[in-house]
Amino acid sequence: MNIESKQQILDRRKEIEQELEEMPKETGSDFSFNAGATLGPVNETNMTRIWNKHKQTNIPLKRKVFVGMSGGVDSSVAAYLLKKRGLDVVGVFLRCYNIDGCAERDAEDARRVAEKLKIPFYVWDFEKEYKERVVEYMVEGYRAGLTPNPDVACNREVKFGLFLDRALKLGADYVATGHYVRLRRGAEMRNEKGERSSPHISSLTSHIYIAKDDNKDQSYFLWAVPQAKLKKCLFPIGGYLKPEVRAIARKAGLPTAEKKDSQGICFLGKVTIADFLKSYIPAKKGVVLATDGRVIGEHDGAWFYTIGQRHVGIKYQVSGVKAGADVPRRYVAAKNAKTNTLVVAEGAEHESLYRKEICLAGLNFLAPKPKKPVTVYARVRYRQPLGKAVLRVRQTVRSLRPTKPVRSSKRSGSTSRTSSSSNIEQFELIFAKPQKFVAEGQSAVFYDRRGRMLGGGVIIA
Repeated sequence: MNIESKQQILDRRKEIEQELEEMPKETGSDFSFNAGATLGPVNETNMTRIWNKHKQTNIPLKRKVFVGMSGGVDSSVAAYLLKKRGLDVVGVFLRCYNIDGCAERDAEDARRVAEKLKIPFYVWDFEKEYKERVVEYMVEGYRAGLTPNPDVACNREVKFGLFLDRALKLGADYVATGHYVRLRRGAEMRNEKGERSSPHISSLTSHIYIAKDDNKDQSYFLWAVPQAKLKKCLFPIGGYLKPEVRAIARKAGLPTAEKKDSQGICFLGKVTIADFLKSYIPAKKGVVLATDGRVIGEHDGAWFYTIGQRHVGIKYQVSGVKAGADVPRRYVAAKNAKTNTLVVAEGAEHESLYRKEICLAGLNFLAPKPKKPVTVYARVRYRQPLGKAVLRVRQTVRSLRPTKPVRSSKRSGSTSRTSSSSNIEQFELIFAKPQKFVAEGQSAVFYDRRGRMLGGGVIIA
């Protein structure tokens, strides 16, 4: 009997990754076994037993996929579709930081779906890591006067960081989520005309495309996930419209078929960002300026606001306006955390609310990094229509950045940080038409004309 080597198994897994949009389909399922069901819970000990069992029997293993199940309909259908296609599916609920108690309800909903699908189910506690890598990132960003995006940080650090890494250690071939995006392998091998363009680039390179349901597309939040991580990801529902996903859930009898979608930042629930931030950042009175420099009111702290926000919580002191009269709609056009001032513009179309050129840093490219200016289609806010723009290198700056903390003394327990010198590239997006409500700290994501995500970065100016 010929027994495949471990390297041969790894080589076969590599071949699997060459598929394009079609989800992998299991063939010859009569000759495969469900390792998790056969040998118990998924952990490092049992994965060793699974490998030994494979060597003894030469029975091909099913491809194993760990599905991040949030307790919503989208991830439920993702798990259902993958099991239907013959994969060995393991459901995992990621317990992260949550302030309104809905996490336990969501975990129970995910468990009920797993029971319906007859798949193993686990709850992994990432609360501590989530607070450190996502919540603190958001708080410190707002404290500095920025508008950070916690969903981008969550995807990079938790879902496709901690979750993916642990799943792979436990024998997963892939992880999957209910994100509305499409993933294709080797798409960069041909240019926009369909011509072979980069034969030297590996065909295993993965690319994110805008979802079929343009209204639900979540590619904007995935720009910071490294290319190497995407090779181990599946997004089963990206080719469906939202009503189609719910229809699949109903037909399959999934308990979450009619569950409402969550809104806003997931860990906040019904709590507003401003109210949440006030538990970390003390309120401090500051002035509100009109675009002509006049003082027209006061606020409780510039860091509680973002560009484009309506005048919520701002106390205006406008002379000549009778009590009860309508106050013109005003929108935050600029903020300065150092001076604790806000500038508001009157009317939603005021010229100060628009910008044509923006600067980006901290970029992640999912396609080859351009060496010369290229035409792209970009957005600077979620669900904003794509705008035609030119992406080009702005400058390269020398920076000293902190590395890992170094403990100076066992007795004192004090720490210091070493610094390393690095070159930081800044890119510039120049839009054909001015873009509305551009906020520093937010993400700018750019695509080609076919909807393939090329990369993204953080707006710094």
